[in-house]
Amino acid sequence: MADFLELCKKRFSARKFTDEPVKAEDLQYILECVRMAPSGVNFQPWKFVIVKSPEAQEKLYQCYERDWFQTAPLFVIAYKNTSQEWVRKYDGKHIGDVDVAIAVEHLCLAATERGLGTCWICNFIPEKLAQLFPQSEEFVPVALIPIGHIAPDCPVKEKSRKPLSEITETI
Repeated sequence: MADFLELCKKRFSARKFTDEPVKAEDLQYILECVRMAPSGVNFQPWKFVIVKSPEAQEKLYQCYERDWFQTAPLFVIAYKNTSQEWVRKYDGKHIGDVDVAIAVEHLCLAATERGLGTCWICNFIPEKLAQLFPQSEEFVPVALIPIGHIAPDCPVKEKSRKPLSEITETI
């Protein structure tokens, strides 16, 4: 197994998948990694809806209208639970989006470790998603994540990251 830095370097936003299904044991492993994600005061203010059926996928395609999106065999809708998210008392900052982001990154890295691709999508149509995948009002969608085997001709952009000197400060 690669070290953590190598795993981080290997993960990228996959935008083309094969039609090979995701193995049940791989999905179970990925979801267990999601479950282990930390959250503010351990409130775990999230819900992850697995979209597998062709009928549900057809509905999901209406929420993010990109051709490549439809190549994935499996999707996850990540929701935050606004009634369970921790709120910092000093300034009233809600931490639910941060908590879900941590869990989604666990998902993406676990999928990468299993040889699968993912793409974190926040640019979906929330009203359409709420209409087609109704949840109780405290559940707010944060991200859509397609998961699948990366197509051999999937475009891969070279990672461009700021240097450490630009993003860190020692005081």
